[in-house]
Amino acid sequence: MPDNQWQKSSYSPDGSNCVYLAAHPSEGVIHLRESDTPTTILTTTPAPLRSLIQTLKGAKAK
Repeated sequence: MPDNQWQKSSYSPDGSNCVYLAAHPSEGVIHLRESDTPTTILTTTPAPLRSLIQTLKGAKAK
């Protein structure tokens, strides 16, 4: 896995429980991790992540 340039989600509060993302456009993947378990990394592609975010935003609006 290449060196990741982790970026904190703008929806994560300061302190603990933050979500971090690292995009790798050349590989077509996005890595995700949570601040409490930084060695656990999930890998996805943009389409499923977009769908998840849209679903979560929709659930929040209800």
